[in-house]
Amino acid sequence: MENLTKLLAARVAAGLHRIGQIEILRECGEHRYGLCLHDDLPRLALTDGPALEMFDGPQHARELSLWAADGSYRFAKGQANLRGGWLLRLADAAELRQALDGFYPAALGLWAACGRGQLRVVHLRDKLERQTGMYRFARTVSDAGAQALVQSLCGPSNQCAKRILWQISANTPLADSAASRYPGIGPGLGPEEAMPLLCQEACNHFVAECRRVAKEEREAESGGVR
Repeated sequence: MENLTKLLAARVAAGLHRIGQIEILRECGEHRYGLCLHDDLPRLALTDGPALEMFDGPQHARELSLWAADGSYRFAKGQANLRGGWLLRLADAAELRQALDGFYPAALGLWAACGRGQLRVVHLRDKLERQTGMYRFARTVSDAGAQALVQSLCGPSNQCAKRILWQISANTPLADSAASRYPGIGPGLGPEEAMPLLCQEACNHFVAECRRVAKEEREAESGGVR
């Protein structure tokens, strides 16, 4: 953790300022760092507009990440639907790391491991083969069905801010699409400015959808007879 904190501090000092929807502020009043939604940056400069709600300390990050702007529960931390209107002030790099872990669990560690060439990627078929119980049926989803799910569930057009690293299988890459091409950072940002959110294996929501599509495919093959 100490090495990860030092790496984060060094990268922020060198110009890193974005991860997902979060903007990293290198000075925040008397605090060393601040975090806010990127879309809220203009509000920081306002003197007569609506003020951002202030929070101090990394312990508030998890609470701020639970609910979307429309009040719905954020079932996946990689969803690009964080609610805004807040400013989180942090004393040092250790608090910065803890807060970012609250918003995007494991994202810093995955990013560091990827930079070292040590990130283990789990392809979809390998993930599905590990499923048990009611989710065992997800294994039978066709490649075409899985490819279609990537395009309907993943990428920024579907409120997912992560870069997909996995394939359907070791020998079957993802079909070319906006979702498969998404680099995990916002448009106009370079790698020195933004830390990508990485998807090393399909999320549980994707697995559940594989099960649903697999059942639909089986019913279609049998003429709708259950």
